[in-house]
Amino acid sequence: MNKKNFYCTVLFLACLLAGSCRGTDSGKSGMDTSKEKGTFGYDLHYLSQRDSLVVLSADGGRAQVIVSPGYQAKVFTSTADGAEGKSLGFVNYKVFESGVIDEHMNGYGGENRFWLGPEGGRYSVFFRPDAEQVYANWHTPGPVDTEPWEAVYVDRRTVSLKKEMEVTNYPGAVLKLRADRNISIVETPEIQFGLGISLQAGVKAVAYTTENRIVNLNDFAWTDTTGTICIWILDMFNTAPRAVTLIPFREGSESELGKIVTSDYFGEIPADRLKIKKNVIFLKTDGKYRSKLGLNSRRTLSLAGNYDPDAGRLTVITYDVDRDAVYLSQEWNPAKDPLTGDAMNAYNDGPLDDGSIMGPFLELESVSPAAFLQPMQSLDHRHTVYHFLGGEKELSPLTEKLFGVTVQEIKSVFE
Repeated sequence: MNKKNFYCTVLFLACLLAGSCRGTDSGKSGMDTSKEKGTFGYDLHYLSQRDSLVVLSADGGRAQVIVSPGYQAKVFTSTADGAEGKSLGFVNYKVFESGVIDEHMNGYGGENRFWLGPEGGRYSVFFRPDAEQVYANWHTPGPVDTEPWEAVYVDRRTVSLKKEMEVTNYPGAVLKLRADRNISIVETPEIQFGLGISLQAGVKAVAYTTENRIVNLNDFAWTDTTGTICIWILDMFNTAPRAVTLIPFREGSESELGKIVTSDYFGEIPADRLKIKKNVIFLKTDGKYRSKLGLNSRRTLSLAGNYDPDAGRLTVITYDVDRDAVYLSQEWNPAKDPLTGDAMNAYNDGPLDDGSIMGPFLELESVSPAAFLQPMQSLDHRHTVYHFLGGEKELSPLTEKLFGVTVQEIKSVFE
């Protein structure tokens, strides 16, 4: 399919699903007033005025996913109930409306985005060589922040995108690479098979898998001397007063598996916001306190989730983990061993010292092992997102099966 036909197909799908194909309105945001804010239809119309979107669909159109080539191959949002259903991703309208390109990061949102790590440390690709690793010097690489990607294939269920890029790391090496990203929506029978679950009547679901690859385009190997990178996948969702992230972990001694959780990325998380019960880590995600935690590759079970009782939403992620591989440190500390990092992270947004806030949003994140690659060698990382909507009675069997805790236990953990 040539580029012209591709974008015609994309535009047709966006218009068909949004119910209109207007140009940008002259109002503040070009909003589709026929759709209520918070619905998928509203966000589809809003985003379609900013990019030629790809809309994937499954289950007869009830499940849909918005992918944006222009905004770095993000999955912006999804729905389990068509255009009138809830928009399940975080879309940062205030960043769009500002019209300002931020030198540090442009947080447009997106419930699944592709980044490169490490963020900080000896191999950082967010800090120039010899710069002090503080916020003033922190800059997200353009290819994963502001530059468009190319969509090379699209059909009803799948889109493939690519981007050639260069990033300069803290040691001063210019790393050249190609990133490939394949996003596929998942039908309900595949959801049940993939997670080993049975969905009760009344549960609505949407899911998609992202297959992510980086290829070394340099004429030299990426080593501990040149520095290296990793694939970093981040999911942004809406916070809520009673929303809780839950992460099961592998039991065992610290001498064998390392500490259960790293909880001091931004200072130690207070005890009333972080609990460990029944081999599950619970993090309050109300968007009122900035906090981040991480699990290493030996502790993680390749599974995490977030439950919002008020919205009746259970989100689950799964991701690749290699327990014998090296993972890179993301901490803003060049003195730390760069080869001792986490395989997954969770984040709750909150006000900065000056009172400003980017979201609020919550994040579930996974990273690949360190990419010690020879020229033209590649590294892959798979990450899947599942959303389930329903009542407590319908969702509790899922939390019990996947995490070993009931919905009531999740709701009461911080009470």
